[in-house]
Amino acid sequence: MEETQVDQLPSCGVVLSTYNSPAWLERVLWGYEQQSCDNFEIFIADDGSSQETADLIQRFRDRGTLRIHHVWHEDIGFRKTEILNRAVAACTADYMIFSDGDCIPSPTFVADHLKAARPGHFVAATLFRMSDATSKAITHDDISSQKIFSPRWLRANQQPWSYKLIRLGFPMWLRRILNKVTPTTRYWAGCNASAWRSDIVAANGFDERMKYGGEDKEFGERLMNNGIRPISLRYTIICMHLDHSRGYVNQQAIDTNLLIRQAVRRERRIRTDYGIESAGRSEPNPKLTKAA
Repeated sequence: MEETQVDQLPSCGVVLSTYNSPAWLERVLWGYEQQSCDNFEIFIADDGSSQETADLIQRFRDRGTLRIHHVWHEDIGFRKTEILNRAVAACTADYMIFSDGDCIPSPTFVADHLKAARPGHFVAATLFRMSDATSKAITHDDISSQKIFSPRWLRANQQPWSYKLIRLGFPMWLRRILNKVTPTTRYWAGCNASAWRSDIVAANGFDERMKYGGEDKEFGERLMNNGIRPISLRYTIICMHLDHSRGYVNQQAIDTNLLIRQAVRRERRIRTDYGIESAGRSEPNPKLTKAA
């Protein structure tokens, strides 16, 4: 496959999910200020954060580098799939990149997704998980200088050794080969994935019945049931995950999600009845503040 030329890149919306993690979101937005292209708008899909997050977003708007939309609803529990759907509904771009407010993008993150965009496909990539100590050590300079993508810097800042550190040091030509030969199953990972908005809408977005645990993969499975094929770029499109606790993990919800995923695979479902166009959606205090 040939890459899309830079002057032919589609319009783009980057969706970042967040919940009461302004210190991490700040680091992530520093990363988006360093992008090699500016052909994108950011949609913060906020699952009910406090005013501190809204204030942070406004500070970044005032800097004038990023075009940021803040999509928010009331905090009444884990409703990430609902706020993602609201972000999709608010976006008018042709192409959408999905990541999280705790994932710092490489400088070519947006451009790499857009150059890889193909009709009938979605891009599937992944993340590098940093330790708590490493995450807390990151400064603005570490991001603007790209130090955080260096295995040497990571090790010097208390990142435990793992084979994944070696991958970060691979030359690009080797990474491209590994994209093609990796035996890893290709799936939609909400931390680092992208698709055409028309394909997302055709699937009716994310299933709002689902809480934490496989909700991203279920969405990708519906895309694939509809003939949308994954392009694996897990070795070349990089984002660095900031460590945090997961107090929202609930085994009953995970078990429910698994039953939904099994039905999607068994029945080859391509669309959910509980998504963007869900007639029964509750709407407690939804809010959208647009980029200036």
